[in-house]
Amino acid sequence: MPEIDLTVTADDGTVLPGTLTLPEGPGPHPAVLLLHGSGPLDRDGNARKVPMNLGPPLADTLARAGVATLRHDRRGVGASPGNWQESGFTGNRRDASAALRALRAHPAVRTGSVGVVGHSEGALHGMTLAARGETEAVVLLAGFARTGEDAFRQQAATVFRGMPAPVRLLRQPLAALGERILARLKRTTTDVARVAGKSVNARWMREMFVHDSRDDLAAITVPVLAVTGDKDIQCDPADLEVMRRLVPGGDTEIHRVPDLTHLLRRDTGEPTIRSYRRLLREPVDPEVLALVAGWLTDRLGEPAREPVDERRTTRRP
Repeated sequence: MPEIDLTVTADDGTVLPGTLTLPEGPGPHPAVLLLHGSGPLDRDGNARKVPMNLGPPLADTLARAGVATLRHDRRGVGASPGNWQESGFTGNRRDASAALRALRAHPAVRTGSVGVVGHSEGALHGMTLAARGETEAVVLLAGFARTGEDAFRQQAATVFRGMPAPVRLLRQPLAALGERILARLKRTTTDVARVAGKSVNARWMREMFVHDSRDDLAAITVPVLAVTGDKDIQCDPADLEVMRRLVPGGDTEIHRVPDLTHLLRRDTGEPTIRSYRRLLREPVDPEVLALVAGWLTDRLGEPAREPVDERRTTRRP
């Protein structure tokens, strides 16, 4: 599939290099912005120790379905300047909004058919962009419907239950330590803080804790696809029903996928963070990719392409 460089200029002038993957054949095409999860992630969704590798397979699947995809490096990661730890939660959302504008302005993109696909933190920003009328459709992969602090506490409890028995025996002292760390982070006023000897993106944490995704969900008027695995230990799959209840209108589709984890890989065993390294060696679940591609093709109105003759198209009603 054709790939071209597309630079996003953020509101403060920071340049965020990205990749625009296009379908074969003439445009303009419907398109989506891909927003990854939290941390120092490049355009493909990879951090040094956590190679999520969501960007390429999703972009390829969507391009084959006739949908273009833009993905960009986060600040201070890949080819982007800056320091990712100095970017807050709201700063990441502003960069996403700038990327969406750059995508919509590209001549190969059909301006009225632009969506967002967000995973984890990216799903939260996708909700905000949709609530503000900046997108025509939104796909939420492993998002949550609650405050950030509530989600953080739920995640910590679920991850802890998957720890070895000797660690679980320390539940009370570790919980007390966690509460002290949480309280300290809330009191910080700097972008970065030292916690337990490590540098932490304190502003991101403060802003994420008070963010309530339910407010955005209740304001969305565009089609929504929400997908969470029933073995996701970082986002409660029960929040899918909350999303369906909160989003007004009738075009909200939810999928609680059996055995799917937060990494968008399937695991037939007990869900635990200790399996992440093994799961990351496997490909992103192809059924999830196909679900997203089919749903976006229907909602963004891309003509269906005949595989044997790409010059012929049949437009969906």
